[in-house]
Amino acid sequence: MVFARHSGGDASGKISALLVPAGTPGVTVGPRDEKMGQHGAWTADVGFSDVEVPAGALIGTPGEGYVTAMRCLAHGRLHIAALCVGLAQRALDETIGYALERRQGGHPIAEYQLIQGLIADSQTDVLAGRGLVQSAAADFDSGADRRLGPSCAKYFCSEMVCRVTDRAVQVHGGAGYMRGVPVERFYRDARLFRIYEGTSQIQQLVIAKQALLAHTSRGAGGR
Repeated sequence: MVFARHSGGDASGKISALLVPAGTPGVTVGPRDEKMGQHGAWTADVGFSDVEVPAGALIGTPGEGYVTAMRCLAHGRLHIAALCVGLAQRALDETIGYALERRQGGHPIAEYQLIQGLIADSQTDVLAGRGLVQSAAADFDSGADRRLGPSCAKYFCSEMVCRVTDRAVQVHGGAGYMRGVPVERFYRDARLFRIYEGTSQIQQLVIAKQALLAHTSRGAGGR
């Protein structure tokens, strides 16, 4: 899927969405990116040189590419938020399992209150994230809200999963820093969620804008 500016080459032209087959002449795909985490998601630079596509490659109405992208982003943010909840739950499960098995001073470390505090914080984060995603998804499906909720869910859950995976590594101690231990990979994978589908800082701007608009609308209605 390609989003391209058009209208006679005018830089102020509108953006349209097109489907461009990878084998189209002029399309080149670079080597796989070497990322810190999420190695299962293959990404690479894509180049275009004098690429021509038929009119049938157009998706939807000409010039509505930006609207299409924004609509996809809102749905994608909910998707990412749900992924974060799933990863956080798995990290919490690994944390609890390890805390029950690892013994120190003749006792499972799960019996120590400082470890229990980390587990309690992560459990609370996971439940809060899950509830937010479910609420935002229900409003998205009903059409009640397709902007504020997805951004709130993505913002909170992407930050939340980083906290949970960080605690998971902490509970595992030195073992959690070793390759081959699940929580080490989770820690690296989680970091990207705060960046794609709109960074946490972008979500803050969207959330604030929607909150201010809602407040202004209520004030105008009251007057």
